[in-house]
Amino acid sequence: MRHWHVSFLSFCCFFMFLCFFLFLLTPYDEISATRTSSFDLINKTCKTCSDRSVVFNFTFCLSSLQEIPVSHMTNLQGLAIVAMELALQDTTRTLSVVKGLLRNETSGRPLACLRDCDMLYSDGVVTLVDSVGALLEGRYGDAGARVTAVMEGTETCEEGFRDVDEVSPLTERNYSVFQSCDIALCIMNLLNSDALSF
Repeated sequence: MRHWHVSFLSFCCFFMFLCFFLFLLTPYDEISATRTSSFDLINKTCKTCSDRSVVFNFTFCLSSLQEIPVSHMTNLQGLAIVAMELALQDTTRTLSVVKGLLRNETSGRPLACLRDCDMLYSDGVVTLVDSVGALLEGRYGDAGARVTAVMEGTETCEEGFRDVDEVSPLTERNYSVFQSCDIALCIMNLLNSDALSF
């Protein structure tokens, strides 16, 4: 547990440094032009991803990426890093929600389901941290495989409640994490396949 906290904090510090570094690389007089082109990049990326998948949520993608200031002054690879950070934040928040629900649930089938979700999301946080490392090394296939595993974990968590005829208290959170991961996955697939033509 202590090792996980150290790894997560190290990643957060690294990401903050990276965002600051990317900002320093952008000359002040080019920022407004970069924001315009980056908005086009965000819009085009979300549209391309939406066209490639029936489960991809274009609106969720656009609103998520536009809320992050650094995403308005970066390229496709930088956008992938932003998307990974969003996925990691979303997964970490959901893990916190699961642990809160566990404290209030004392017995029965919902407790068993929550325990399964707790394990899935705990593994998911570590998996996404590893995925970031693979992304930064340019191993987009490896990074994507890890992100896919986390997405499958959200579905497994949700299905656990359905299988025992219980209402899931995590439906919205599972959907949000799935979509956050799907954004990162699609961008990495673009980098892995046709980034030059994109």
